Parts: sequence; structure tokens; C-alpha cells
Amino acid sequence: MPLTQQECIKIHIVDDEDSIRRALGRLMRSAGLDFETYATGEEFLSRLPIADRGCLVVDIRMPGLTGHDVMARLSEHGGNIPIIALSAQDDVATRERARELGAVAFFRKPVDDQALLDAIRWAMDRRTREA
Repeated sequence: MPLTQQECIKIHIVDDEDSIRRALGRLMRSAGLDFETYATGEEFLSRLPIADRGCLVVDIRMPGLTGHDVMARLSEHGGNIPIIALSAQDDVATRERARELGAVAFFRKPVDDQALLDAIRWAMDRRTREA
């Protein structure tokens, strides 16, 4: 079943790679989802609390603030946004740290489009049930 904008307020995509941001943006658009992209963790965090709604898809390895740093700052802020972490580095320590910081899903790049959309749906459904 396709996602709808009503089920997810906005998908926030944070990745330092322009090609990844464009590809994920195309995927969100094809699924009919509202989204915004950010080239840095700082750029995303500067939009709080506006960006503290919807679902965050964040790259772990970025210059400046890493995805782990972004997740830690969200936690300090008291954010309740579901987080899906992406990384080209897929090791136990990276995954465990992402989960400790609140990631509800972790995908190795390149991510499977349908798996990512399914994870977004699951994360938003879970958030709705817990609210």
C-alpha cells in the first residue's frame, strides 16, 4: 500500500552527498510524500522545532555533525521524530550506536527503495500508536 502525505507530515533527508539527496527526493516524490533535504546536520538542526515532525532519514558519516551527532542533539532537544539511519559503513558498532541514539531502522547504502518506504511507514505507524 503506498504511503500518503496524510500518514507522514514530512520526510527530512540529511545527507552530505547531493546525488543521494536527489535520489531519495525522487523516491519520496514518486511515493507522493512531502520531503525536504539538507546537506548538513547543522542545516537540519537549525530548522527545529519545525523539523521535529515527520520522519528523519539521516546519513551516519558526514563531515561536521555526523548522523550520530544529529541524533544525540535531537535527544537532548527532546525530539520525538522517528529516525532511519543510512550508512555505507555497516558494522556492529555503527548500528548499535544508531539504535542507542533512537534510530528505529538502519540501512546500508545503497538502500533498497521499497525497504526504505516500508521502514518509513512502519516508523510513522509506530509513532501514531504510541502517541
